[in-house]
Amino acid sequence: MERTTQLVGQSSSFLDAIERASRAAPLDRPVLVIGERGTGKELVAERLHHLSSRWDGPLVVMNCAALPETLIEAELFGHEAGAFTGASKARAGRFEEADGGTLFLDELATLSSAAQDRLLRAVEYGEVTRIGASRPTRVDVRIVAATNEHLPKLVDEGRFRADLLDRLSFEVVTLPPLRHRTSDIPVLADHFARRMALELDWPQWPGFSANAMDRLLGYDWPGNVRELRNVVERAVYRWEDADNPVDLIQFDPFESPWRPPSMARVQGAEASPAEVQAIVAAPSRYDPSNCADFRLAIAEYEKAILAAALDKCRWNQRAAATALQLTYDQLRHAMKRHKLGEKE
Repeated sequence: MERTTQLVGQSSSFLDAIERASRAAPLDRPVLVIGERGTGKELVAERLHHLSSRWDGPLVVMNCAALPETLIEAELFGHEAGAFTGASKARAGRFEEADGGTLFLDELATLSSAAQDRLLRAVEYGEVTRIGASRPTRVDVRIVAATNEHLPKLVDEGRFRADLLDRLSFEVVTLPPLRHRTSDIPVLADHFARRMALELDWPQWPGFSANAMDRLLGYDWPGNVRELRNVVERAVYRWEDADNPVDLIQFDPFESPWRPPSMARVQGAEASPAEVQAIVAAPSRYDPSNCADFRLAIAEYEKAILAAALDKCRWNQRAAATALQLTYDQLRHAMKRHKLGEKE
């Protein structure tokens, strides 16, 4: 399977995570890969496989969230003919397909309780039983699993088996989100942009303008590297001047003055005059008639207006900027100045 995306980065947090995965790769033990959507969990799983002694065996990928609960067990462990309605012939499961190689279970936290029970037995004893079969089948499979959930919390809530978590967490590799590895943003943006320019047959890659790079660096990237790739490739594709640096960045591909009103209201991109007035009238902790520090009072009032607008728009920053009649960059600068939205 040829990949069009590689693990690219230079930040210490990213390199530490990749180093941890690389050290665990030669060991024939389960590994959990934790990270937000778009951080590259499947790419790390591929690295774990290719750096292991199983590199010439199969790498079987299964997204546990992609199948209904009724089919998960049949997909994982296989079934015999007539085991259930529609099972006209016997079928090997993903465990048997991955025999001698690696099985990557994405979205692990979505597994049903019954599937977790069967998975525990497969991990503990190295054998699986097809649905409808009376005898187990021996398999030699290394498990790599990924999730964006905090599994210990799910154990506390009774939604995930503690003994299964113990078995799978020999090593845990946690991938940092892109907002915490900002030094990688220019590197990744240049990587994706050069590939897109090559695909478009540009004679050379002119780079990004300073304004465009500032916008890329100032964005939160909730979709992480996957979102960055889409934004960058879209920016290059839409830029029609291959001789000058790309200067136009659009984060939201649905942004349009002609989008349906229902969409605008759901996304909070429009605010009525009454809502704008309510935002501007946000309360301040300072009494104007009893003000001892003018600059601090102004700063607190500005921060309160920003916070109220963001709450009103459900922290959709573009919508809040529209409500306050600011540009997106002006809002981002004000948020940074008042330390709004930062992790405590």
